[in-house]
Amino acid sequence: MKVLFHVQHLLGIGHDRRAALIARGLSAAGMDVTVLRGGHPVPGIGYGPAAVIQLPPARAADETFKTLLDEHGNPIDDAWRANRREAVLNAFKRVQPDALLVESFPFGRRAFRFELLQLLEAARAAGTVTACSVRDILVAKANPDRLEESTATVERLFDRVLVHGDPDLIPFDATFPLASRIADRIRYTGYVAAPPLAAETTDGTDEVIVSVGGGAVGLPLLRAALAARPLTPAGDAVWRLLVGPDVPDAAFRALAADAPPGVLVERARPDFPALLRRCRLSVSQAGYNTVLDLLQAGCRAVVVPFAAGGETEQPTRARLLERRGRLVVVEEAGLTAETLAAGISRALTQPAPPPVPVRLDGAAGTARLLAEAVGG
Repeated sequence: MKVLFHVQHLLGIGHDRRAALIARGLSAAGMDVTVLRGGHPVPGIGYGPAAVIQLPPARAADETFKTLLDEHGNPIDDAWRANRREAVLNAFKRVQPDALLVESFPFGRRAFRFELLQLLEAARAAGTVTACSVRDILVAKANPDRLEESTATVERLFDRVLVHGDPDLIPFDATFPLASRIADRIRYTGYVAAPPLAAETTDGTDEVIVSVGGGAVGLPLLRAALAARPLTPAGDAVWRLLVGPDVPDAAFRALAADAPPGVLVERARPDFPALLRRCRLSVSQAGYNTVLDLLQAGCRAVVVPFAAGGETEQPTRARLLERRGRLVVVEEAGLTAETLAAGISRALTQPAPPPVPVRLDGAAGTARLLAEAVGG
């Protein structure tokens, strides 16, 4: 069975990381996977045996997502769009997949309609099964017409909507009000979580681990953490700041220069989940992948959910888990050393967080459901 997987991350690395786990899960199920990768390559993220076709990459200029930049840092134009669309359609013709999996669209990635609509129409004409790969929580849409547009697109062009979540934690209709109209297409895969890695070091033991994923919007949190350390009950612990690949080298060096004794500043590490299993406390944002790492590790946690530019996904997830006693939320708006220290102090005085039983086999679940759609 051949699968063509269209993936486009724009700012952070969470979408790319989740897509890589899914691609490896499809390959592990015996599928022949080709990835159309529309974002810039991310160091340390691999798609396993899948063939990767690197499209002309695009990224968001900032957290508003209003301007998209090409590989040279210039705003994309019609010529760039035509070139991308041709590359995408040529890949479809060459691969001739049994299934087309599209990340986020039509619930996100609306700016790429210029290529995705034609790709999906080509798949429909060829009799290819079409599926959307979408995370559990969507960003709230201020314009109700967008909800209708997304729903109509699913009804016209998609066989399946594969939700990478667990309805026992949060159902899709909690953030997509028109889900009942496409209920016949919605399938829950479980959460897409990385399998735990065996520990190779004792790093992280009794430490405070501060992380920001890719780091595109994480510098304020890293700086606040440096200033908060002496204000917390964990001021005697080693603090390890993990700086993502999207943080420029100059900013990384400045953080390292400002770090006092007892604070380690490193680039993000692949053994991050193992560090969490041994830490005293985690301080992070509240992206999909990071929260899954926290749930698996069972550690105390403070999260500062990314909320700029009207983003609602991380705050929604964080508040849900705070209500379950799983973590402490500190709001990004008005973040200071003092507000972060107060959140850290609160987290450290609470009991160990209770387990949150959710399905974490989403990569395998995606493979199973896609195979069922093709076979059925």
